[in-house]
Amino acid sequence: MLFLLLAVPAARAQSFSSSLPNKPSASASKTKIIIDTDIGDDVDDAFAVGLALTSPEVEILGITTAWGDTQLRARLVDRLLAETANANIPVAEGIPTQSKTPFSQARWAQAGPPPKTRPAAVDFLLDQIRMNPAEITLVAIGPLTNIGAAIDRDAATFKKLKCVVLMGGSLRKGYGDVGYVPDRGPEPEYNIVSDVPAAQKLFASGVPIFMMPLDSTQLKLDEEMRALLFRQGTPLTDALTLLYHQWGQQTPTLFDVMAVAYVLNPALCPVQQFQITVDKDGYTRVGTGAPNASACLASNSDQFFRFVLPRLLRTFPLKR
Repeated sequence: MLFLLLAVPAARAQSFSSSLPNKPSASASKTKIIIDTDIGDDVDDAFAVGLALTSPEVEILGITTAWGDTQLRARLVDRLLAETANANIPVAEGIPTQSKTPFSQARWAQAGPPPKTRPAAVDFLLDQIRMNPAEITLVAIGPLTNIGAAIDRDAATFKKLKCVVLMGGSLRKGYGDVGYVPDRGPEPEYNIVSDVPAAQKLFASGVPIFMMPLDSTQLKLDEEMRALLFRQGTPLTDALTLLYHQWGQQTPTLFDVMAVAYVLNPALCPVQQFQITVDKDGYTRVGTGAPNASACLASNSDQFFRFVLPRLLRTFPLKR
């Protein structure tokens, strides 16, 4: 399949440019973010949240849980925040769904704070946008059910997001296409195919989208890097160690971490503009219309880990 970089009308290009997360200077105000996550299945969500917690460039307005048992996911987030001295960050429960993916870190979540009443994710997201119009970057690192529901509820308010930074999709490469054998080509990616109608609504929403697809997010946390992290002995690395072992597999792929890293430093994953549609089978297809998303098709693994690991290793709590 031939993928073309499309010419961008000047007004549209300016829209994307003005929404691009900038690398802050020391005096710049913090980027306001909300993280929408299906934390608790694969372990990369926990690393993504950890990176946000250790990055002073962002102000985390809240964390919303997505997909499956969203109440238990919220308890996992509550425990992670409490153990890293970030219990002041609001947590909202997403729309529960049926999920076929095992909740691998359920025991860690269940051993944390008991269930409590929390705001609904859709209400929380829309309220925050109303209070901070054109200022919020939504970091979407799970299936897009909450986002689709927010668009259905109030599309005009949703459109007042600054942008969405999405881990999702597959344009040229699929799972396992990391350069060692011939690529198999694009395939439905989990966060998109889990809720195709919601993904279709997002790409039609008119909100600037910065997309971190499989092409640029298959970043392996190898044994040496894991050992470095897990022996650090901070509250965050101790939590990540336990969550990793409950996950029960060997080498994590830090798909979702790239979405947070991009907010902090867009140079880690340079983007190109495309017209993207989501078909009924969950493929993210490149079309010939006006661009509606900017996508990163390649990243440098060494550069990525040299940026991420020192932050995860930080030994002091940030004042927020």
